[in-house]
Amino acid sequence: MADRVVCTIADGVADVRLNRPEKLNALDMALFTALADTAAALAEAPDVRAVVLSGEGRSFCAGLDLTAFSAMAAGERWRPAEDPTTTGADGRSLGQRAVLAWYDLPVPVIAAVRGHALGGGLQLAMGADIRLAAPDAVLSVFEINWGLTPDMAGTQLLPRLVGPDVAAELTYTGRRVEAAEADRIGLVTRVVDDPLAAAHALAARIAAVNPDAIRANKGLLRHAHGAIEDGLAAERTVMARIMGSPNQREAAAAGLEKREPRFT
Repeated sequence: MADRVVCTIADGVADVRLNRPEKLNALDMALFTALADTAAALAEAPDVRAVVLSGEGRSFCAGLDLTAFSAMAAGERWRPAEDPTTTGADGRSLGQRAVLAWYDLPVPVIAAVRGHALGGGLQLAMGADIRLAAPDAVLSVFEINWGLTPDMAGTQLLPRLVGPDVAAELTYTGRRVEAAEADRIGLVTRVVDDPLAAAHALAARIAAVNPDAIRANKGLLRHAHGAIEDGLAAERTVMARIMGSPNQREAAAAGLEKREPRFT
């Protein structure tokens, strides 16, 4: 299981890669667990300021491993009885934690998508703050083609990206969406020739600014999906905490002195 996800950290950026290229990074129980565990470890890493999430090989993630569907078709249980999908302390299933652990990280997560992002693979990408896609990327809310519903937070995340009507059409049909259309409807942030390189360039930009403000910004943007008064109150609270703090003062001083900041 340890090799299902490879994670390296350099200059404040965590490079996280799904590592089943021979299976197009299809999700099995070990990969679900590795994704959730890796994100949990990064949440406790104070030196991490941004994350780049990608897949080894030619695809980001092709969705659930076909062996699971074979078991379903045969009426067999594909999840072990002790599977924590029903016993998570937070009430979330393992699949939901594998996605929402990235959504909940205090630092920005950038998904670099190439090849396939189907079913659970698309839901994983939706757990990122930003999605950069290659021109040949193909995305799909594919679950309906297997007679299923998205159960990795996709029903909650998708309407926030593309709106309720588009989310409904994609979920009901399971049709494949090419990169250009995904860009147009907001399913991805933008299309770039080399999403991994672009993601690392963006992560480096994020890692170079005040980390306290970046973490605060991510939290504030989450409030945009709730009541506006709650979000406005959160803005006031965060600004009172950030303004005059050591890293904010250093950012201001570096800007005035036209030098690189030295954050702690």
